[in-house]
Amino acid sequence: MNSTNETKMDMKQAKQNNTPNIRWTLVGYDLIVYALVAVILLVLYGGMDKLSTVGIFQQVGLSVLCIFTARLIGKIYGQVWRYGGIQCYIRLLFTDSIAFVAYLCLELLLPVQKITFARLLSLVSLNLLGALALRMMYRYAYKCGNQETTRGKILSILLHIFSGIEAGNEKEVQKIKVAIIGAGRVGVSLAEELLNNSEAAYVPRCFIDINKEKVGRDIHGIPVWSETEATFKKLGEFEVQEIIFAIPSMDAAKKKSLYEYYKNAGYKLKVYDYPTMYVAGGKRHLREFDIEELLFRKPLVVSDERTNAYYKDKVVLITGGGGSIGSELCRQLAKMNPKKIIILDIYENGAYDVQQELKIAYGNKLDLQIEICSITHRKALERVFEKYHPQIIINAAAHKHVPLMEHNCVEAIYNNVFGTQNLVELCEEYDAERFMMVSTDKAVNPTNVMGATKRMCEMIVQSASTHGKVKYSATRFGNVLGSAGSVIPLFKRQIANGGPVTVTDKRIIRYFMTIPEASQLVLQSGAIANNGELFVLDMGQPVKIMDLAENMIRLSGVQGIEIIETGLRPGEKLYEELLVKTEELDKTDNSLIFIERDTALSKEEIYRKIDVLRNACDTGDDLIAKEALRSVVPTFKTPEEVNKEIA
Repeated sequence: MNSTNETKMDMKQAKQNNTPNIRWTLVGYDLIVYALVAVILLVLYGGMDKLSTVGIFQQVGLSVLCIFTARLIGKIYGQVWRYGGIQCYIRLLFTDSIAFVAYLCLELLLPVQKITFARLLSLVSLNLLGALALRMMYRYAYKCGNQETTRGKILSILLHIFSGIEAGNEKEVQKIKVAIIGAGRVGVSLAEELLNNSEAAYVPRCFIDINKEKVGRDIHGIPVWSETEATFKKLGEFEVQEIIFAIPSMDAAKKKSLYEYYKNAGYKLKVYDYPTMYVAGGKRHLREFDIEELLFRKPLVVSDERTNAYYKDKVVLITGGGGSIGSELCRQLAKMNPKKIIILDIYENGAYDVQQELKIAYGNKLDLQIEICSITHRKALERVFEKYHPQIIINAAAHKHVPLMEHNCVEAIYNNVFGTQNLVELCEEYDAERFMMVSTDKAVNPTNVMGATKRMCEMIVQSASTHGKVKYSATRFGNVLGSAGSVIPLFKRQIANGGPVTVTDKRIIRYFMTIPEASQLVLQSGAIANNGELFVLDMGQPVKIMDLAENMIRLSGVQGIEIIETGLRPGEKLYEELLVKTEELDKTDNSLIFIERDTALSKEEIYRKIDVLRNACDTGDDLIAKEALRSVVPTFKTPEEVNKEIA
């Protein structure tokens, strides 16, 4: 009874999957192909070695035995050919090659009527060609038989007649139909991936490309249209629901134009590319537009072979190594084969995360050490320097959140200013080669505590370069997309909660960089520094925060999200500057990097300023500390002074 039930279940499952039926049906079709070939080459073709009836049956028996035995052993009939890739066809080619060798040997050894080598080879080869053609036609009919075209309907009927398979099954009808912008290597690889994966949620309906050699032709049965041909009416006829960008090298202005064109038409947009927030071992995948891409400019690449060579076999200490910038610095450095990377951070979770990521990516090839301490803790820092004797120190540790630091001025000075001074002094004491400081555009004519402390750090570094043994430099850049202090996470949370999205002032503009860009800049500027330079990146045009918020709302697809102004926060100004004195700029080998040379203060003057700050901080009063900071940083202005100039 159980056996009977199991048999019935197997038959039911076989009927649903059609796999056993298709397998034996395919054997039957292969026999038909072989019969046609045998009739042509063994019966109709006489040749010099014309066969008798007995001879024909002998050759048929041998060839059928060798060919089909090899295919059965090679599991040719166990493959699902509707999803078959090149590996399936290679296997068929290989098994029939084995069959040919076996056929040739048996034909020579056994007492049968002989045929010429050319005739024997032609028999096997023509049969193989027929088998390959049969499978290709089946696969083509299966893939294209669900299209709402005359060709698709004909293919669907033929597929059903000869295999019993329905091309347009319910699962495939439910797939999201997409148009792929770009019929190049990346776009075609995406199309192949979607076509070959039965579980894929998408099915490509067309390519959109500007290459005249491709327009009007088909790739894998998918038509290639020009941009003018890809009208909304035509896309509608092909039931296109989403548009996928698959041209990584597309010009930024062109990408922006296409993005707005299709977005305004109501299409959902995706990208097939690497993630913009790179992680070790990342690969291309289908994803939503990242926020960084709303800037619609090509990511700046500033690292080069000279930079890679500089960090090779060096011991590098990164303070704040678990943070947004610090962790990306670790990823970039890991590619350069350093002798050792020391991640120093007070926040152990961030340091742990980047440690695990790099361990997975590099294993034992990378010597990675974690030290948990604050840069304000002088004795703990001394132990780190004594243990590792780092050659290069990159200071990415800082309190960066502008409004919070306005109300925590003492802590901002302790961490940013005194922490930097601790590192500078230890670099001299332990004979480091180079000290690189991560700065910000908010240090230029600062209107807030955070910016003023970073300007003080710049002055400390520049002063140390005039009397120390270590080579010093600072690197200044704008806002970093995706960092912990970025406005982007706030906008994301607000949109997810249904709004409203809050913008402090609709007139605010900011310079933006991605984390990889900022990190590469720090590393290259440090590598090319002679001593005392303040490096500045040409960051292009600034971005309106209001435009960024509007783009994010459009990108989310959520309707009815309101944007409201809340007023400027304490210490916030309407625009940020990258340069203190634009007329004092030097060029570097990289056209995107400039050097601002400022007059360095003497060691005595710096220590006098530090004493003023230390005495103020000892009171524990944030207002006293803020006034002391204003006295030692001459460019520290009130937001009102700066904002009224463009109000």
